[in-house]
Amino acid sequence: MPELPEVETTKRGISPFLLNQKIKKIIVRQPKLRWQIPEIFSKLHNISITGLSRRAKYLIIHTEQGDIIGHLGMSGSLQIIDKVLFAGKHDHLDIVLDNGKVLRYNDPRRFGAWLWAERAENLAILQKLGVEPLSDEFNAEYLFSQTRKRTIPIKSLIMHNSIVVGIGNIYANESLFLCKINPLLPANTLSLEQCQTLTNTIKTILQKAIVQGGTTLKDFKQPDGKLGYFAQELLIYGKKGKPCPECGTLIANVMIGQRNSFFCPRCQAV
Repeated sequence: MPELPEVETTKRGISPFLLNQKIKKIIVRQPKLRWQIPEIFSKLHNISITGLSRRAKYLIIHTEQGDIIGHLGMSGSLQIIDKVLFAGKHDHLDIVLDNGKVLRYNDPRRFGAWLWAERAENLAILQKLGVEPLSDEFNAEYLFSQTRKRTIPIKSLIMHNSIVVGIGNIYANESLFLCKINPLLPANTLSLEQCQTLTNTIKTILQKAIVQGGTTLKDFKQPDGKLGYFAQELLIYGKKGKPCPECGTLIANVMIGQRNSFFCPRCQAV
């Protein structure tokens, strides 16, 4: 599933082709995604794109008339193509630009979404989101305050979008391993020092993943069709039964919040 680094990579990849261009039209082939695509999409003609941004895992295309908000869902991807070519079974939406380029949305599972708002920040689903993990707001003091009254596993807490956004399963596993924190550890038992280490590590992991173009495990590709290379950097995710890169102990796994969690029983002992 595309997470924050993959969406940020996508935003950076498509920005040079979209900025200061006009949307000639939007072709919707399959309006039934996670939510129904708004009818206004068929009426968006010759409007200027004024900017691109990201909020959590939502990509926002700002225009002179309002904001187009996209979410890649479980298997969605965006690619820049040279013109409206033959559309495949899962090519559900094309944003046709006046420079001859087309932003094409492909989503085999159809769990993604395309929404419209006069201002994206007024959209209800965005107003409920927590802080951005790469922002100054996400720091030791903030995380410490959020953990005090919560006994849920720390891995569940850092993946909770109402607290901090975009830390997906892969990056949560990797960050906790590097901090030597057991993913099952009750959140309210973390010290301020551990919160400092964890927030710093999460920022480092996410920034490194963005530089590497995200993590390709199954579906994700960059807008130019290339794979994300951070998968080559993974230390523990998906490596059950293999030796820990630090101590050689066999990596274990456990289900936390219906997500597969990997840890070293020795390095991350409770």
